[in-house]
Amino acid sequence: MKSPKGPSTPATQVLKKLGVEFTDHLYCYEEHGGTRVSSSALGVDEHAVVKTLIMENELKKPLIVLMHGDRKVSTKELARQIGCKKVEPCKPETANKHSGYLVGGTSPFGTKTNMPMYVERSILDLDRIYVNGGRRGYLVGMDPKELQKVCSYSEVETALLI
Repeated sequence: MKSPKGPSTPATQVLKKLGVEFTDHLYCYEEHGGTRVSSSALGVDEHAVVKTLIMENELKKPLIVLMHGDRKVSTKELARQIGCKKVEPCKPETANKHSGYLVGGTSPFGTKTNMPMYVERSILDLDRIYVNGGRRGYLVGMDPKELQKVCSYSEVETALLI
């Protein structure tokens, strides 16, 4: 079954420009529902829904972290792996400013600010991932290898917290 055509966003514009093959997946956004709601609506494993987190280091420099929807990031372990003293999530208004997207609709593609990106290594082992397409209630599905076409990133093995 063909999925409905999604909206045009800075994220999808970048994906199309770079020739990334992706599918559109719309769902009814629920405030604070997170990946549990989107995975259920799409009928996919929450582990394959990748959340985009905007964080900052001790110097207030922003960074993007991609993590499985059913896991949490150990900010202490992430900081250790990337050589920072401290990493913490940005406040929503700060994250919005850096990404150009509303929290809940943050895509790692087409961000307003160019930020280093860190990807949980095991995400790249999945057959297909579902990442926010730049709007609340909208995910794009793709082969995780397509990430390399769109952005340079570092793989990290964060301490996964369930």
